[in-house]
Amino acid sequence: MTIHHEDGLIRCAWCGDKDPVYIAYHDQEWGVPEWDDRALFEKLILDGFQAGLSWITILRKRDNFRAAFDGFEPELIATYDDAKVEALMADAGIVRNRAKIMGTITGANLWRDIMGSGRGAFADYLWSFVDGQPIVNQAWGMGELPTTSPEGDAMSKDLKKRGFKFCGPTICYAFMEAVGMVNDHVVDCHRHGQV
Repeated sequence: MTIHHEDGLIRCAWCGDKDPVYIAYHDQEWGVPEWDDRALFEKLILDGFQAGLSWITILRKRDNFRAAFDGFEPELIATYDDAKVEALMADAGIVRNRAKIMGTITGANLWRDIMGSGRGAFADYLWSFVDGQPIVNQAWGMGELPTTSPEGDAMSKDLKKRGFKFCGPTICYAFMEAVGMVNDHVVDCHRHGQV
């Protein structure tokens, strides 16, 4: 299903037709192939924070998250101590969930391991699950789109094996959609052919 907007564009129904934050995210970010190691780390972590919440909640807090987590620089996050964790737990601008905060620190250390493993960058590692090429789905409605895939399942399994937290199959698939590993803009959405 799509929505015809006042600006004459057709968009995926999930972004609604009123919230400018959601519309901008849909039009400028969602589904655009991302290859930057730090940006991929940020998006993976934010998808983990979204578990149990709506994505718009995370989008509205994203700038606060970036400030609180030092721009999602894994090298800095990997050094967080108990005092920093307590400061994050007191920060009303983010989702204050101790397990997710600790998972972010763990993830930053694992990111460093992957970056230093000689296997290539974090982007190369993540994109390897789709053989370096976006999967382009041809759905006409959101109900036709999957919430998991074999590629997302494999990513989830490997991330968990490495020690990453909050990276189940559904989270991994949503992450893959967000970073352009999967193009799940519905066929008549103006962004489908663009990304």
